[in-house]
Amino acid sequence: MNEQEFKDRTKRAALRIVRLVEALPKTKTAQTIGVQLLRCGTSVGANYRAACRGKSPADVFAKLGIVEEEADESVYWLELLVEAKLLPEARLRPLMAEMDEIVRMTVASIRTLRARNPKSKIENPK
Repeated sequence: MNEQEFKDRTKRAALRIVRLVEALPKTKTAQTIGVQLLRCGTSVGANYRAACRGKSPADVFAKLGIVEEEADESVYWLELLVEAKLLPEARLRPLMAEMDEIVRMTVASIRTLRARNPKSKIENPK
């Protein structure tokens, strides 16, 4: 997958999250989780775009690290919506899988960049 395709993919995921949050029940719990999900889920694409414009390898690594963290956090909030029985798992499973795949692809990108920049002192992702 090239850079533009990944930008498009993260934007589509963000739009899915926007629509999901808008459809959440109007309870305090659902809205609170929704705000958290909206924040991290939409920042994935924004931070990936920023990584693409990184000023140095360290800057790119740092921004990709944020992409990884925010995508993983999105999975957490989606899991919480299911476990709190606010939405059925079947409805969220595809989006959870997409965000998890974005995490895995980001980690793979970090590892590839690290292999190309062996002098980097950035630690390996977990």
